Amino acid sequence: MKLITFTVPCYNSQEYLQKCVDSLLIGGDDVEIIIVNDGSTDRTGEIADGYAEKYPDIVRVIHKENGGHGSGLNAGLKAASGLYFKVVDSDDWLDGQGLKTLLAAIREHKALNLLPDIYITNVVYNHVSDNTSFECRHDKKLNVGFVDWKKAKSFHYQHVILMHSLTYRTEKLRGVGIVLPEHTFYVDNLYAFIPLPKLSNAYFLNVNLYIYYIGRADQSVNIVNCIERYKQQIRVMKTMLTAYTLAELKTLPKGLKKYMLHYLHALMMVTLMFSCGKNTKERRADINEMWRELKQHDKKLYKKVRYCGYPLSVAFLPWCLRPKIMRLAYDILNKRTKIGL
Repeated sequence: MKLITFTVPCYNSQEYLQKCVDSLLIGGDDVEIIIVNDGSTDRTGEIADGYAEKYPDIVRVIHKENGGHGSGLNAGLKAASGLYFKVVDSDDWLDGQGLKTLLAAIREHKALNLLPDIYITNVVYNHVSDNTSFECRHDKKLNVGFVDWKKAKSFHYQHVILMHSLTYRTEKLRGVGIVLPEHTFYVDNLYAFIPLPKLSNAYFLNVNLYIYYIGRADQSVNIVNCIERYKQQIRVMKTMLTAYTLAELKTLPKGLKKYMLHYLHALMMVTLMFSCGKNTKERRADINEMWRELKQHDKKLYKKVRYCGYPLSVAFLPWCLRPKIMRLAYDILNKRTKIGL
């Protein structure tokens, strides 16, 4: 059995797919690479097929109609045969030494019959605009090794454990039953949030593994795109808000409970930033509907999310001021976290 299946969802990725796949091939015969060509209209499919022909025991290609990032991830998980499963976006890549370290850890834990549900690693954000990078590290919040969630320290601001930090045990992730929505951006938050309480046997490997590229004009984290795609952000937020009740979260170890609530607060702030990016009746109605649905789902969680933490700063802000204030808040948080919201 392969140690890791890497799924690479692709859409019109001819300019950067090669760098991504080459970084995964460093894993050799220990890895499986599934390239999911999500209805590309450029040479992405041709490039992917070239890799499958050259590395038939490592690379597989799935050609499908366009369904969005979540659809590509669903297809990859369904086809995966590796012991672990990791998503690598086609414009990103992995650090070679970090990959070797992760594979060595899996071999060691497999030999000892101590396989974790999740490996957590660090992410490096590369900013093409000013040629700078920022390490999103988790070593100040989590202990190295098998994570003791009872002792995990509080996360702050936009520091969350995103999809890029996670390598799930394949059979465990499938057991969660997560299916991501199609034609929706920002579904990586669902992938990182929903499974965590059910797969809490985590191992933190303090290495920089994932290299995240920031700077394309069409990127989903571009602020202009985020404001225009606010409905998709709300769709994801609603799914996260209704995944658990506050009572269910309170049964988790203290550190994990606090982290899950922090994730909800942090992403709600992002959702409000983008939804309030323009002052329109439709946006007001969509935000009010989101709050109504949460209140119907769980009144206690509604109060916790709406009137505690970061979202409280927006709750009583006049709508006429929200677009400017939200953009200003975005800039401040973006500079503080340096990772791109």
